[in-house]
Amino acid sequence: MKKLLLILGGLALLGAVLVYSALWASAGPAKGPHSVIVEEGSSLGSVTNQLVQQGVIPGSAQTYKVMARIFGSGDPIQAGEFEIPAGTSGAKVLDILQHGQPVQRLVTIPEGMPSIMVYEKLMQQKLLTGDIPVPEEGSVLPDSYSFKRGESRAAVLKRMQDAMTKELDALWAKRQPNSVVTNKRDAVILASVVEKETGKPAERRMVAGVYSNRIRIGMKLDADPTVIYPITKGKPLGRRILRSELKADNGYNTYARAGLPAGPIANPGRESIAAVLNPAPTKALYFVADGTGGHVFADTLQQHNANVQKWYALRRARGEM
Repeated sequence: MKKLLLILGGLALLGAVLVYSALWASAGPAKGPHSVIVEEGSSLGSVTNQLVQQGVIPGSAQTYKVMARIFGSGDPIQAGEFEIPAGTSGAKVLDILQHGQPVQRLVTIPEGMPSIMVYEKLMQQKLLTGDIPVPEEGSVLPDSYSFKRGESRAAVLKRMQDAMTKELDALWAKRQPNSVVTNKRDAVILASVVEKETGKPAERRMVAGVYSNRIRIGMKLDADPTVIYPITKGKPLGRRILRSELKADNGYNTYARAGLPAGPIANPGRESIAAVLNPAPTKALYFVADGTGGHVFADTLQQHNANVQKWYALRRARGEM
């Protein structure tokens, strides 16, 4: 009798294991996909309750935890956001949480983007929450930043600003003697002008060298982007600059007075900040567009005027003048 009970008990246990195994490997709910967010430090137990509530897995949380202990790998689950396709088995759900690639959501801030556009970009991200003010100009480091669904915009903005503080500190430590800026704020201001003046990375140090030379001798920077900034807060002007705007003395217009503008005119990237902290050794005081997206540089006004005439001739040939 005792032997029979042991056999029956063994068969019952085997049957239970087979049932659990079938449930573990069988397709999950048809509805989906599901987005599952696992917070840092979460346990399988707390996440299992979440999976049941979201309809990711059938049955009870307790049943799933038992099956996970019996059939799962025992590896820890990861923090992050995971996409669970419709019909995913319980076994595959656990594997995704343990070994899958979390969803990467990125917001990219290009070099030279003004803060009003950083604000607009963050506010347009529907998966972020909460409100933010327009960040201080020059306080955000251009880069790509990851974020989680439901994260606050304030938290993402803080990461961007913390990144700028950290990068600026690191670059400032490498400042060279030929740099004309004497503090970090001025470095960001001049770097923002350099950023807006050239679209060619290879020219940044040269443009920084020209502006550094002008600052040394008290010559005006004459930078068009500094005229535009008070009008549009850094957004494209969409038309030619007016003569009255070139004469406006508003603290930013570098045609109206010598020295740096009153503040940054954009959020400069790493390379533009590095350029003003180590500008190219040059005697050039002038530059003008060369028609290829870059510039031609000149040491004297006579050379510069000749380069300007070549630029005008090219524009006339293109029908732009």
